[in-house]
Amino acid sequence: MTRVLLTGGSGFIAAHVLDILLEHGHSVVTTVRSQEKADKIKEAHSKYGKDKLDFVLVEDIAKEEAFDEAVKSNPPFEAVIHTASPFHFKVTDVQKELLDPAIIGTTGILKSIKKSAPTVKRVVITSSFAAVLDPFKGNNPGYEYSEKDWNGISHEQAIENPVNGYRASKTFAEKAAWDFVEQQSPNFSVAALCPPLVLGPIVHYLNSLDALNTSNQRVRDIMQGKAKEQIPETGTFLWVDVRDLALAHVKAMEVDGAANKRFFITAGYFSNKEIAAIIKKNFPEYADKCPSDSTPGGDYPKDGIYKYNNKQTREVLGIKFTSLEQSIVDTVKSLKAVGA
Repeated sequence: MTRVLLTGGSGFIAAHVLDILLEHGHSVVTTVRSQEKADKIKEAHSKYGKDKLDFVLVEDIAKEEAFDEAVKSNPPFEAVIHTASPFHFKVTDVQKELLDPAIIGTTGILKSIKKSAPTVKRVVITSSFAAVLDPFKGNNPGYEYSEKDWNGISHEQAIENPVNGYRASKTFAEKAAWDFVEQQSPNFSVAALCPPLVLGPIVHYLNSLDALNTSNQRVRDIMQGKAKEQIPETGTFLWVDVRDLALAHVKAMEVDGAANKRFFITAGYFSNKEIAAIIKKNFPEYADKCPSDSTPGGDYPKDGIYKYNNKQTREVLGIKFTSLEQSIVDTVKSLKAVGA
């Protein structure tokens, strides 16, 4: 059993990480922004006592020293899984609303651990494929992305628009974590996880149809008939199921060989056209809302697409990936449960 601090416990990914940590017998304290969120999580895990599941309020992770008190525990923490990362869609100031919170949130928790939690031996950070992909090379046919790749975005490019800002926030925050390890020689090792689009079932007690993570909105929209005349472009053609990603977080904490490694966590390719076909095939009640085989849009690019290498994730963390069909079926079932 490991004593774990999990940040952002009510988030889409973190809620699944919490489930797996508890299943594996670990003792978890999770940060939440409000008592209401803590109460919802506690109610959904009522069989676990305070020794197995507890909460600490951190209202604003972008504040310096936000985690100073959260990292203190009795018994003391041995690991931290940092999934919390602020992201606002309506951004007027990329620096203040995207770059600063992501970087300060990541470096802030590392500083707090080094200062006040000497027993922590492993920190797992949720990064992103956005920190791997070179967005200025488009679909980059034939090129194989792996953990060795970095998004080369500059600060000048980052502040041009919110899309660049988001990608840069992920890139700069992860780089800041590695710089911290190199420069500060802390008492812990780091593992960074770089997932692309994250699909999969929502945790119903925390979500509504209006408050979905961005990735699952495309599934909801297809179910609701919004893609009947034109399927939206897919955008990122790589994906992972949230449950596989959650398990990867826990394994990156548990496995000695994950120390100071990046992991590119992807199950492979998908398109919006394939998602629509899976929904239509498995849920007859949505067939009349789904696009037909001849509906335009949502397919793979004609000039080809980049390759991917997820070997390190499979070999070091032992992840076996869920199929796209299973993931979409489970996602639709979870959306139906909240009224889709």
